Amino acid sequence: MRPTMDWSTFKGMERLLALGRRYWFDAFVFACAVGAVVELVVRRNEDEAPQSALWILVALTVATILPLLGHRRYPFGAPAAVFFFGALSSFVDGDLTTFTAGTFLTVMAAAFLFGMLPDLRQALAGFAIVLVAGAIVTHNDPAQTLDDWFGIALLFTIVWLAGFGVGRKLQEAERAKERAVRLEREREERAREAAAEERARLARELHDVVGHSVSVMTVQASAVRRLLLPEQEKEREALEVVEQTGRQALAEMRRLVGVLRRPEEAPALAPQPSLDHLDKLVAHVRESGLPVELTVEGKAVPLPAGLDLTAYRLVQEGLTNALKHARADRAEVLVRYGDGEIEVEIADNGTGGGDGGGGGHGLVGMRERVAVYGGELEAAPRPEGGFRLRATLPVEAT
Repeated sequence: MRPTMDWSTFKGMERLLALGRRYWFDAFVFACAVGAVVELVVRRNEDEAPQSALWILVALTVATILPLLGHRRYPFGAPAAVFFFGALSSFVDGDLTTFTAGTFLTVMAAAFLFGMLPDLRQALAGFAIVLVAGAIVTHNDPAQTLDDWFGIALLFTIVWLAGFGVGRKLQEAERAKERAVRLEREREERAREAAAEERARLARELHDVVGHSVSVMTVQASAVRRLLLPEQEKEREALEVVEQTGRQALAEMRRLVGVLRRPEEAPALAPQPSLDHLDKLVAHVRESGLPVELTVEGKAVPLPAGLDLTAYRLVQEGLTNALKHARADRAEVLVRYGDGEIEVEIADNGTGGGDGGGGGHGLVGMRERVAVYGGELEAAPRPEGGFRLRATLPVEAT
């Protein structure tokens, strides 16, 4: 049988590879430090290492190499520390800095990191630090001459230029990635705007074309029903069904038009209110600063969803007008369940018009809502002052 690799083993290898990609450079620096120390100890036993105390040589070597581990947090300071301690070590022992392979590799890596710096001024400053530190180490090493410094400077320059080229390529790739993200964000925004425009177009067509046709059909059915003879009971019942269905269709269509215009108000996100929610509405208006007295008369009966919503919206619109436009300090809401009808009245003692400006969401909008259900709406100032809004809506027997 062929061995199979389970999912946990695969995920473990994936995590290991991710850690390797992230920390390979740190492992390289740590290996350079360990290798340099081992080389010092071995060659010291063979009398080839510098003659200073071993602990001093080890401490200076480690201090020169390990600062490079902080290159992520200190992209300029970490490589600068490498060259600083390397130059300082040369004053303690002239040939220590150039003695181990680990120190040499670390110094080359630091020069490369200087070249990769995105800030050109920091990159050039790092290049100057590289050349100055190289000159100090060459001067303090008894085995080095001025000609050796030119060779070291050439090598540092090549490594720095390699880092500079790699850094600029990485910056170009990052900028290209940012442009792609920005273009994708703009594309999504344009798509949302196009969808919003299409929803608005559909809403207009539903309201102007379909809504008008259904409204005309409902009105004509109502007119024909009133012309029937008393003995035409079946025909009357059929036309009543047409009327009721048409009104419900209009109510649902108005709700859908509102959703198309304001998708954030979709029913999936918030249930449609009804007269059962009047207590919360009144409490909210009271918290806004307008004392409201709510009175319910008669036995509450189940209402069709569209009619229930219309009655609630009437109360909401009337209280909103009293609060914002009428400059009232008291309002009264009356809901009366009668025989085959429901009456909703909102009265206030304000000094303003109380009609919300008469716009599409004021009296005009409320009259349209009431007319859909064959009701009547009265809106006028009260003799004793203030404004009264009263609507009577027929309720079909269930």
